[in-house]
Amino acid sequence: MTPHRSLPFTRKLVFPMLLASLAACAVATPADDKTLGFGPNPKLPEPESNLLPTVNIAPAKGWTTGAKPTPALGLQVNAYAAGLKHPRMLHVLPNGDVLVAESDTPKPHDETGGIKAVKNWVQKKVMRSAGSSAPSADRITLLRGLDANGNASTRTVFLSGLHSPFGMALVGDYLYVANTDAIMRYPYKAGQTSITAPGVKLVDLPAGKINHHWTKDLVASPDGKFLYVSVGSNSNVAENGMEAEAGRAAIHEVDLATGHMRIFASGLRNANGLAWQPQSGALWAAVNERDELGNDLVPDYMTSVKDGGFYGWPYSYFGQHVDVRVKEQHPDLVATALIPDYALGAHTASLGLTFYTGKLLPAQYANGAFVGQHGSWNRTPHSGYKVIFVPFTDGKPSGQPQDVLTGFLSAAATANGRPVGVAVDSAGALLVADDVGNIIWRVTPKTTP
Repeated sequence: MTPHRSLPFTRKLVFPMLLASLAACAVATPADDKTLGFGPNPKLPEPESNLLPTVNIAPAKGWTTGAKPTPALGLQVNAYAAGLKHPRMLHVLPNGDVLVAESDTPKPHDETGGIKAVKNWVQKKVMRSAGSSAPSADRITLLRGLDANGNASTRTVFLSGLHSPFGMALVGDYLYVANTDAIMRYPYKAGQTSITAPGVKLVDLPAGKINHHWTKDLVASPDGKFLYVSVGSNSNVAENGMEAEAGRAAIHEVDLATGHMRIFASGLRNANGLAWQPQSGALWAAVNERDELGNDLVPDYMTSVKDGGFYGWPYSYFGQHVDVRVKEQHPDLVATALIPDYALGAHTASLGLTFYTGKLLPAQYANGAFVGQHGSWNRTPHSGYKVIFVPFTDGKPSGQPQDVLTGFLSAAATANGRPVGVAVDSAGALLVADDVGNIIWRVTPKTTP
């Protein structure tokens, strides 16, 4: 019998089985308990085992003319900028200018035969259906001002020729950009609308042939001495071998004076949304957890990130719940695994995180966290596809999540949009990057007609 050496041959043998698996997934029913997978002490069901992953993508359709998300009571939303190309992350400069990273997946890695190839192929199909995997714009756009209609007054290409950029941070007279494979430094002067000077590489970042989680987020320490950069895992649960995970599933600290980089925290499968909590001063991150353990497992989460902390991946999840799929177990590491602070729901793809320190929105939002939930592709029914808010008291989460923007998922289970990065502009409005609608939404208090 000829071995499975090519993807087409593997498809021919496995595709009928795949279709059967997808049909089975369509009738899977998660628990009805709405608190399952949320909060500081989430209920975790028993793990499930399936040959093929659940695939239940909401096909990307975009917004019809005049349509927009549904805001929470007391809020309103309008399109601050439209017609962008896959906007992902946002950064607000001190003068009020808004930077938008327009970015998509780097060139896909090669596939080999076998079931792993089928999973890779399915994932690519899913991402294309979800509105991703198009050629990356590889640029940062600058938005400035506010016109009478609530739109950005001006728009310019701020930086181009990048490599799947994501995180951005301004320190002094330099803008730092986290490409998928390196942190780049560019000279910056307040008020300039474009940068043409060549960038200087600060440090390389783990990337390579696979580069499974390609997004690298970035935040500067409040004193401007360090950068913190997130690097996601190179797999779901180390199925590519731990040698492929060197420097990954971690948040790194970069000393700007010396360029020295070290792992600040590890065991974080895919951390994004790095932000400083205003009351405690702690670094927080939104983390996407592992797949293929069932509709309600494992919940994504946000957590304060401790120096030297280990958060379980790949050996365990949500503390010391062992993942038996990992070939080489490490009970010594599992014994040290920290429990995340707050679960954000299974498969919600929580990517954006920002804390509210503005004065424009109602007082109930002060110091709490806005989270952009990109939405599931591997759960029945769908989860995420919205922006939520988690209240904080004394630097810690203090209540149930609240919907802030919904309507990204249509009644027909198609994606009008998918929220990613969230940020607070200089006026105190909430900005939300929507990479399917190709829009930056702006949320403000509702005005009386």
